[in-house]
Amino acid sequence: MGCCSSASSAAQSSKREWKPLEDRSCTDIPWLLLFILFCIGMGFICGFSIATGAAARLVSGYDSYGNICGQKNTKLEAIPNSGMDHTQRKYVFFLDPCNLDLINRKIKSVALCVAACPRQELKTLSDVQKFAEMNGSALCSYNLKPSEYTTSSKSSVLCPKLPVPASAPIPFFHRCAPVNISCYAKFAEALITFVSDNSVLHRLISGVMTNKEIILGLCLLSLVLSMILMVIIRYISRVLVWILTILVILGALGGTGVLWWLYAKQRRSPKETVIPEQLQIAEDNLRALLIYAISATVFTVILFLIMLVMRKRVALTIALFHVAGKVFIHLPLLVFQPFWTFFALVLFWVYWIMTLLFLGTTGSAVQNDQGFVEFKISGPLQYMWWYHVVGLIWISEFILACQQMTVAGAVVTYYFTRDKRNLPFTPILASVNRLIRYHLGTVAKGSFIITLVKIPRMILMYIHSQLKGKENACARCVLKSCICCLWCLEKCLNYLNQNAYTATAINSTNFCTSAKDAFVILVENALRVATINTVGDFMLFLGKVLIVCSTGLAGIMLLNYQQDYTVWVLPLIIVCLFAFLVAHCFLSIYEMVVDVLFLCFAIDTKYNDGSPGREFYMDKVLMEFVENSRKAMKEAGKGGVADARELKPMIK
Repeated sequence: MGCCSSASSAAQSSKREWKPLEDRSCTDIPWLLLFILFCIGMGFICGFSIATGAAARLVSGYDSYGNICGQKNTKLEAIPNSGMDHTQRKYVFFLDPCNLDLINRKIKSVALCVAACPRQELKTLSDVQKFAEMNGSALCSYNLKPSEYTTSSKSSVLCPKLPVPASAPIPFFHRCAPVNISCYAKFAEALITFVSDNSVLHRLISGVMTNKEIILGLCLLSLVLSMILMVIIRYISRVLVWILTILVILGALGGTGVLWWLYAKQRRSPKETVIPEQLQIAEDNLRALLIYAISATVFTVILFLIMLVMRKRVALTIALFHVAGKVFIHLPLLVFQPFWTFFALVLFWVYWIMTLLFLGTTGSAVQNDQGFVEFKISGPLQYMWWYHVVGLIWISEFILACQQMTVAGAVVTYYFTRDKRNLPFTPILASVNRLIRYHLGTVAKGSFIITLVKIPRMILMYIHSQLKGKENACARCVLKSCICCLWCLEKCLNYLNQNAYTATAINSTNFCTSAKDAFVILVENALRVATINTVGDFMLFLGKVLIVCSTGLAGIMLLNYQQDYTVWVLPLIIVCLFAFLVAHCFLSIYEMVVDVLFLCFAIDTKYNDGSPGREFYMDKVLMEFVENSRKAMKEAGKGGVADARELKPMIK
């Protein structure tokens, strides 16, 4: 961070000439080395957990006596039933699989290694005995022979809880899991404290399980709609804003109208034909529909009022979308950036979760109060999971920052190439090449700064959740204020980082210098930044709303056959959240392109004046957008001091 301490660098950056794409040099090499060392440490944690036998215990499973299923085991000192040969017993079976320990997040039951999982429900001890004799899979404790299941007085303690639910082995992990997950409903009830009537929760869970095919289909629909919207943005950007505005209004009105129609239809339906047992469910349905309809109405009214206020600035957004759409025409691979980023994040998250599971089963065998075996790490190594958590945040932010740098590099190449026919064959791949060769250190430093802010916020959120209901009003207010301040700081740093990556892509400077240069440019163009971001972000938000409303409306129509309207809430929430996430991933790329274009334009107008030898890099469309933006800000009385000279773009 030493480069951030220079007092004169900000002044020097305003006088220094920017040379776009001319000089390439490696930036922030010490931070790249630090990041590599950190990743080596992450690999050491994974290797250590595998070397200590955690991988075998995780994949094959182990019983309550420390024996790994599916292999021969060595005897553990002072632990009975350890050191058994379980070569033929490859599956872990829990005597009471539905007994969940919410505090420690594990199944609170005796675990045994068995030869086969019971595929059918076993209602009596006689059924358990027959299963053991026919399949050679003893489901009671090792100390009890199958012939003693029905005669021993210890059977109620040493045998599984009756009835034994039908179960099947989990793929790759050799655990017998109940086929019917209804026994886990109590676990969900403990987590969802706002549900006072447990029957409602059971109906919600059953609604998700019953409509899982519809939920999957609607999630795919949201993905298709997002792709279609990106194509529309690319080819018809001039009319896109009006199309979005009309469709969002129609979608909101249509969804609201359908909900009120269903409410009226349900209210008019005769209640004399309803059996008494179903009367309460019918009243819940009617109340649920009324809540949905009122919420949709309030949302529609607020949305309409916001659009009414923003209507005068639509012309600016039309020009802005046209310029960004032109970039996507020249750089079509930008559309697929969310896929590569998501794929990289999923791969890393899978690795991280697997390593975390390894850490949960690594260590030395320790006997607990019940006489069963648990594996725990002692000494300094027990804090490895803290390192692992920091790695989750830093590397995830690093992957996201690589996407920002890649997009910035490609758009910068497009903007500062006067003759667009001389663009690289694949500007995206060229940007990736520059990122790997020169700027990984800059990305590592920027992502680490975000990590430094995110970790304290997460710690405060954890403390707040643990002290909920115990702290006084003052402490609660202080905690929430700190969390809010850190969240705002994180958002500001994210925006500054993105512009710093753009400055690095332009001039190949280190992170601190780029951040200072970008900050100076943004401050000098504060009014333009506010106008463009406000209107542009709002229209992109409308695109997300359109996809969510369309997917939600399709969900309402598909779920209409389901007469128990109360069960709609969870499937619709899942579908709408997924639709918003998908839309956000795609449209965030568009927003990123707009931000990069604006910073390029601001630098272009600051260091070029249109005279011979200092021609502008921008094209006519972007210049028209800037002129329209300047006129709109003057009319609104917010333009401040504007440059009156004629701007002459140069196009070869």
